[in-house]
Amino acid sequence: MNGVRTTSGQTIEPFGNKLRKLPKRALTRVGIVDVGSNSIRLVVFDGAARSPAYFYNEKVMAGLGQDMARTGRLNPKGVERGFSALARFAALARSMNIEPLTCVATAAVREAEDGPAFQAHVERETGMKMWVIDGEEEARLSAQGVLLGWPDAKGLVCDIGGNSMELAEVEAGKVGRRVTSPLGPFRLQQVPPEKLRDHIAGILAGLAEQMGTGHERIYLVGGSWRAIARLDMERSGYPMTVLHEYRMTPDAVAKTVDWIGKHDLNTLRAKVGISSSRIELVPLASQVLSQLIEVFRPAELAVSSYGIREGLLYEHMSDTLRRRDPLIEAARFTEKQMARLPGFGKKLYHFLLPLFPDLPPERDRLYRAACLLHDTAWRAHPDYRAEACFDNVTRANMAALSHPERIFLGLALLHRYKNSRAQSQMAPLFELLDAEQIREAEILGKAMRFGAMFAIDDPADAAKLHPSPDGLLELRLTGTGRQLMGEVAEARFLSLCKSMGLDCRIT
Repeated sequence: MNGVRTTSGQTIEPFGNKLRKLPKRALTRVGIVDVGSNSIRLVVFDGAARSPAYFYNEKVMAGLGQDMARTGRLNPKGVERGFSALARFAALARSMNIEPLTCVATAAVREAEDGPAFQAHVERETGMKMWVIDGEEEARLSAQGVLLGWPDAKGLVCDIGGNSMELAEVEAGKVGRRVTSPLGPFRLQQVPPEKLRDHIAGILAGLAEQMGTGHERIYLVGGSWRAIARLDMERSGYPMTVLHEYRMTPDAVAKTVDWIGKHDLNTLRAKVGISSSRIELVPLASQVLSQLIEVFRPAELAVSSYGIREGLLYEHMSDTLRRRDPLIEAARFTEKQMARLPGFGKKLYHFLLPLFPDLPPERDRLYRAACLLHDTAWRAHPDYRAEACFDNVTRANMAALSHPERIFLGLALLHRYKNSRAQSQMAPLFELLDAEQIREAEILGKAMRFGAMFAIDDPADAAKLHPSPDGLLELRLTGTGRQLMGEVAEARFLSLCKSMGLDCRIT
């Protein structure tokens, strides 16, 4: 049954039915406490926006579930550290006036003999209600976290924790079949090494019967998967370190697992900044991932930084909000908070649109986002605005944005502030784009650089752009436009025409 368990053992409605009773638009901040087998985390989202903004984020590696498979009980040191963390998180939430605050516990508290006692102690001493969810509900919420980041996600979500691993199908914005399994590294530590491969294979065979195989993509959720992905970046010399939407092929994973096995874990940990408690679980998680790929045969694996916490945020959203583009919502929020003229970005987009007819939807959204973000780095020193724009976008917590799309957007914004990208410190990242994509980003950036010269209420009141099939770009100025068209604006217009390979005319 897909539900939640109280201290008395009573099963009640899952979160989907509970949270949808809350007012959607009235929410200002949403607080989530995630009590996992390895870590306990408090995340405060800045409202139920379509793209998550992390107002506060703190994690403690408590290790509640360590040795639980052997003892049947929560780890005593983990209990002590866990309660201390939860008392702190409850106090922080009260000071931030977080309402509602949702505390969710997963496999360790769910399965330990003393889990109900720990739950009752936390509720009694902190006043914080702890919901202990079953494995299928955990799978559903993790899958919803993936949908928050990938609205069009299609495939299999695989969420690994300390004591369990969940699978869930996602397609067309919905969560389908889901299942839980005992394939968490803490649990696997109790299996004799010589029996480990067969043990994992037997469980995976059962999961394959329930979920089917041949899913084109597997979305990886969980700290152990992210650690492996970060090590894959290190092995392959990948130029970015943003884990969300990082893609790996099965062959790449096989090479990385082999590479991990040949290196000292402490040396690897020091190189990439993975915690000691996390790196210890990587060898076992690597074995699970290798066999998962053998059984389910995906064409690609994609890392999701969004999981159960973001899935709970997704519960707060209305269907209308869920249908919005996370990238555009994040760009609008950023413009509202940081631009000198909030609202100008949309007008700039429409002003420049004649230059880019027939944009496919996947490109159009990038152009819209670029225009919304074009003036959000103005507080930076003029000498560093171009690099600051690029860095902000490529590292930002933005959803529904692949790594090449991040670079495209960042490069366009770099050129909004700077004509040339020569000798840029960001040059290694440009390798994720081909020559035509680089040229396209430069043109968009220079178009925004020119359009920003008409920073009045609406640039369309100053001028109109008319490209013609015979290779001419005409700028038709109004009376207001003639007043605004100084030598800097003219130089930027000429630079735009040159990048597009067009002749230019100003009338």
